[in-house]
Amino acid sequence: MQQMKSVMTDIQSLGVRVPAGVSGRRGGAGPAEGRALVIEDYALHVPIASPFAARSPYAIQETSNGFLLKKGDHPVCPVEVVGEPAFYKERTETGIGYRQIALLHGRDCLATTVLQRCRHWASSNRCQFCGTEISLQNGLTLAKKQPDQLAEVALAAQIKDRVSHVVLTSGTGDPPGSEIHHLSACTAAIKKATGLPVHVQFAPPGDLGLLEILRDAGADTVGIHIESFDEGILSRIAAGKAAIGMARYISAWKRAVVLFGANQVSSFLIAGLGEDPESIVWGSEILADIGVYPFVVPLRPIPGSRLADWLPPEPAVMMAVYEKVAEVLGQKGLSRRQSKAGCVRCGACSVLPLYEKKAPEQLICRSTRNESETKRAFAIRQDVFVREQKLFTGSDRDENDPNSIHLVAEVDGAIVGTVRVFPAGSNGHWIGGRLAVRKKNRVYHVGAGLVREAMKRVKKRGCTHFTAHIQKDNVEFFKRLGWKPVGDMENHFNRPHQLMVADLGSVPDRDGGKWTSI
Repeated sequence: MQQMKSVMTDIQSLGVRVPAGVSGRRGGAGPAEGRALVIEDYALHVPIASPFAARSPYAIQETSNGFLLKKGDHPVCPVEVVGEPAFYKERTETGIGYRQIALLHGRDCLATTVLQRCRHWASSNRCQFCGTEISLQNGLTLAKKQPDQLAEVALAAQIKDRVSHVVLTSGTGDPPGSEIHHLSACTAAIKKATGLPVHVQFAPPGDLGLLEILRDAGADTVGIHIESFDEGILSRIAAGKAAIGMARYISAWKRAVVLFGANQVSSFLIAGLGEDPESIVWGSEILADIGVYPFVVPLRPIPGSRLADWLPPEPAVMMAVYEKVAEVLGQKGLSRRQSKAGCVRCGACSVLPLYEKKAPEQLICRSTRNESETKRAFAIRQDVFVREQKLFTGSDRDENDPNSIHLVAEVDGAIVGTVRVFPAGSNGHWIGGRLAVRKKNRVYHVGAGLVREAMKRVKKRGCTHFTAHIQKDNVEFFKRLGWKPVGDMENHFNRPHQLMVADLGSVPDRDGGKWTSI
């Protein structure tokens, strides 16, 4: 599979030349132009019609035994060209073709844009990579799909083609957020008719209560797509998204994780828009820590879009990004395999799922993602600082907790440790504290993982001076992590403590830590 990862990364960036009888999508929302192939049981959507694909060293040759992928004159591997599904032949009672209502994505995903128009399409705010109205202009789809139409098509696709999940997306409504009501109605109709898992994509609404309407309608997973963490590029390439503001994206991601669960919320990140590739990795860390799966895809220049003449990023760039983001996924406990529905589960527009790996020794260090996890962190602190060490009487909670970022260590799905960090004013000084690990989990790498995560987190927030008062018995442990003593030992809570300062220079500085509002 290692060799096939390289090949699949290649063909998603370079495209594939195909026989005359093989065609694919040419418009629509998201990475649309191309055709789905199956290589070693992995469905992959690859460019075939963009001009650069005609120059690709890769080609598909039809043989008596099926299709063969070749690079130059050398055979690479057998491939399956995903055929047209049986439900495409069907029509509604009013004569509308089912394929005008929804399409097969990958191998077993039914996808549709329920509102094919977008309020930004004719303006400077339009996402330049998008082709959502191109297929509408070509008469290939409907401007608005009705819930009963989608229920009818989904049921047929489930029966005839073994479709196993559904993706619903939409152009931005007028006013923005109004599309969520229609997405909710469509979700409810599909769930009632088929019971299939449904994934819904939308821009972060001003009213986060709309997310609860989607959940109550039966949505299983959601996609809230930022596309780029490079502020300048986002303003140029997707001005409508940039105008929403990062604060609303963050609020929407966090609320969605509470409602739908970690790993059931995702965000597309498009590589090849001119960004420093490290910004993709940095952004992926932000998303994954919240519990959002960063679905990294190479730019897919769609014929007719404003980026039609652009090129996808080089395969070597994508491979390096995939490797780093896969490491982030492992560190934060996220995986394609856990996703119930949607683009992450389908995986066809990205090779990232094939790069996924488990975190070393199954240690995951991250932020708390809901109230229950924060309470678990407080309970561990109570066990350590009140019951065991008797530093406090009654509770160790104080006035700094509401303003703190609470981090946890997770081992095999159980939260076993915690630490908090909080700002000391607005001068770049942050303070760490309340490092606590359950007694039976007190091995070096758990505490060290929490401390390193705390260092990374405060640096992301613009910290230049990170300090903590360390109990005397733990000073050597912190020295091993690069912390240095400052001044003499002092008494805190009637115990000797040493003021120490972290070496933040040892923390990788990806993308300059631009998003300090995280």
